[in-house]
Parts: sequence; C-alpha cells; structure tokens
Amino acid sequence: MATIMEIRNLGVGFRPQNAINMTRKWPCKQYLGQKKQNKKSFLVLCSVADQRESKVSSFSEEENVLIDALIGIQGRGAAASPQQLQEVEHAVKVLEGSEGVSEPTSSSLIEGRWQLMFTTRPGSASPIQRTFVGVDSFSVFQEVFLRTNDPRVSNIVKFSEAIGELKVEALATIKDGKRILFQFDRAAFSFKFLPFKVPYPVPFRLLGDEAKGWLDTTYLSPSGNLRISRGNKGTTFVLQRETEPRQKLLSSISTGTRVEEAIEEFISSNKNVANSELELLKGEWQMIWSSQVETDSWIENAGNGLMGMQIVKPNGQLKFLVGILFGIRFSMTGKYEKSGSNTYDVIMDDGAILAGIYGIPVEMESKFTMEILYTDDKIRISRGYNKILFVHVRVHGSNKK
Repeated sequence: MATIMEIRNLGVGFRPQNAINMTRKWPCKQYLGQKKQNKKSFLVLCSVADQRESKVSSFSEEENVLIDALIGIQGRGAAASPQQLQEVEHAVKVLEGSEGVSEPTSSSLIEGRWQLMFTTRPGSASPIQRTFVGVDSFSVFQEVFLRTNDPRVSNIVKFSEAIGELKVEALATIKDGKRILFQFDRAAFSFKFLPFKVPYPVPFRLLGDEAKGWLDTTYLSPSGNLRISRGNKGTTFVLQRETEPRQKLLSSISTGTRVEEAIEEFISSNKNVANSELELLKGEWQMIWSSQVETDSWIENAGNGLMGMQIVKPNGQLKFLVGILFGIRFSMTGKYEKSGSNTYDVIMDDGAILAGIYGIPVEMESKFTMEILYTDDKIRISRGYNKILFVHVRVHGSNKK
C-alpha cells in the first residue's frame, strides 16, 4: 500500500478523496501535567499496547496544537479547508523544528502499530488511494517492525470488525537515523467470513523500482505517541499511537460504533467542562451526527437542524444552512436567547430556498430549547429539537489564532 510510503503507479497506494458523511455516521481523561523543558504536558490516561522506552503517555503543548488542528478534519485531510490545511502545516513545521527523538529509526519508540490521522495529497493516485484513505469509516494503520529477522513496514486498511482488512507489506531497510527504505512484496485481504487470506492481485516482482520507495520520519515524540513522516513523493503523514478523547469520539461517529455510549463516556470524562456554565460559541458548525435518523422530508430535516451547517452569530441570530444541489440552498434563520447556565431558547421562523440572489420563502416555524452538554473551540455536543442529541464540529470562526 502506498498510503504512507507513496509508490507511483503501484496500484495499491492510498490517497484521500472528499468523502464526507453529513448524517448520523459521521475516553481517557486529560490532566495538566508537570512542565518539562518549559513545555506544558497533558497526561492522557489510556492503555498502551506496548511498554517501550517511555513509561508516561503524554502530548506536549506543541503536539496538542497539531492534534487540535486535526479535530474536525474529515477524510484524513481530503475535505480540509484552506484554513485547516494552513493550521496543520504550521503545527507540523513547528514540531519538525522542535526537539523530538534525534534518530527515530534507531529508537524502539518507532516500532509497533500507528494510526494514520492525516495526509496531504500525493502527486498521483491509484483507485485504492481514492477509495480508502478518504473514507472515515475505514481505519488506516501502519506497522513498523525493524528489529526482527524479517524487518517490515506494513500498511493496513481495516474495513470493520465484522468484515476484515487489507494488509500490504514491504521489506524494510534502515538507511540512516531518519530514513527507511522499503520494497513492497506481498498483499492480501483477510476477511472475517473466510478461513483463508485472499491475495491482492499486484505483481510486485514485475514492478521493479516502482515497488520501491523511502520514508523519512521528520518528528517522533519522546513519548512515542505521535509521528510525522514524509514520503519519497513529498507527501506528509501524521500518525498517532494513541488518540486523544475528542479523536476517539469522532472515530466512533465516523464508524458508527457505540456512538451514544462514546458520547456519554466523553462527557463523563470531561465533567469539569460539562458542569460549568457553557456558552453557545459563535462561528460555523457542521452537524456530523444526530441521535435521530432523518425523516423522508428533507425540508423538515433542514428546518430542524438535522442536517447541514449551523451558523451562530454574536447578535443572537442563528441560521441553519443546507446545500441542496447545483448552488441551491435551504436557509432557516431565527434567534436564540440564553435561558439558563447551559440552555438557550431558540425560535426558527424564517425559511427560504435560495438560488444565487433569488429566494423563495418557505413558511416554517420551530421552537425548542437547546442544551449545551459539552463545548470547546472545536466540538460541541448538545440537545436540540425534540430532545435530539447532536454533535457539531466547528469549521470556521475559531477563537484560536
């Protein structure tokens, strides 16, 4: 798989494609830790599969800036806005210029399984690249095992627990402290419903140099939890050993796995936030999941905020905005007023179908109480119309610079 290693015309490389799920499918606890080298550290209490050089699981302040920039980006970068890409690229460069593990390939911290969280667009793309990496419901991993008699780097697409995975393997050689040379030599599907593996039909031996490449690790965190790599065609990859609580929640949403349970666990692990007075933060918020399946009436769904964008303005105005097709949009505007520490009374009463500068009024009215269960600069969990549970991610209007 050339997801993380980038082999031109190999036919097994992965690349993001816009694949956004706007409907239903789109917990470790964080503590402020001790300062180390004038950097704040946030301890994340999660189980670690392997005990290696580092005994403490942590993300530095600079690492948290990158993780925060990744929150809400869908398709592992495929659907990122220019502003989101700029934030990620800046955070990546800061980490690459900071003090990480000096020779990653010589460290045991690089060994094991890593999850691909973000990738820039490679120069070329095979059908599998376009199909897999941009699909949030699939999980993409890289396994690095360099200290064995058969050193390998393998890329894995996990379709689901019930279906199985595709694993593409490469022989690996350490060139220096940062670079791994590799050559793909085998690949196979492992389906849960079959007692044998199904070979992936790629003639690696006939591909010659097309099956070869290299991978530089430009940053490896001292905790062994975050890695930045660049491939032989210039693509940047962000991989994590562990994910932080918001990433775990969004992963559950994208795969449709135990979503309401994941939300409950997330809110419970952030009681200090959930129990404080929560504000309806301004900006553009994309609805990525709701506890109610959409009805047959799209205009009813749009009017009640069950799809599309929610735009919160500072003057007490609220707008639901849903793209229909070919530049035609549905807009529903109204007002909100704070009615409690975490609640707002909302009246939506001005609907219209918009096409350019023209609009057709739609007679609709919706009144409900919005309860904010959790919010930060990137993600919001709330109850809205008909007590439906919603998860929104902020796509524009962040307070952070």
